[in-house]
Amino acid sequence: MNAVAYKTTNAIIEDLDSEFFSILVDESRDILIKEQMAIVLYYVDKKGIVTKRFLIIHVVDTSALSLKVAIEFLFNKYALSLSRLRGQGYDGASNMQGEFNGLKTLILKENKSVFYVHYFTHQLPLTLVAIANKDTDIAEFFSLISKKVTIVGVSCKRQEFL
Repeated sequence: MNAVAYKTTNAIIEDLDSEFFSILVDESRDILIKEQMAIVLYYVDKKGIVTKRFLIIHVVDTSALSLKVAIEFLFNKYALSLSRLRGQGYDGASNMQGEFNGLKTLILKENKSVFYVHYFTHQLPLTLVAIANKDTDIAEFFSLISKKVTIVGVSCKRQEFL
């Protein structure tokens, strides 16, 4: 598994080709309750297409300093330069966007050219869950949709028909 991850990451880095890039970072726990950091690399590939690539790194903890060390380790391992970073995005957690010790601030101290963008994509699922918990009709609707996606998803013929 590690060999496949290494080869895949090398292919992503080769496609990036030392150009400018941006990152979105979030932390969570995996199914084994290990802390991990998800990084989405955004860059323009050799064909001029905006490309997103997803990497996961296991981390000891999710403090801003630990996440920064993990990002630096990844950058050093694959010869990525922090000076080529142009954008960073995080959710509202204090370890991410904190003004004094957040990951955003730690990166900005080393590269003043990195723009910060707060991302809200995680808020839509949370909103839907909150609404569904209060309205049984909506909860039943999403349950029905989930079942239909499962039924259709297991069959190539059903997917093609749909």
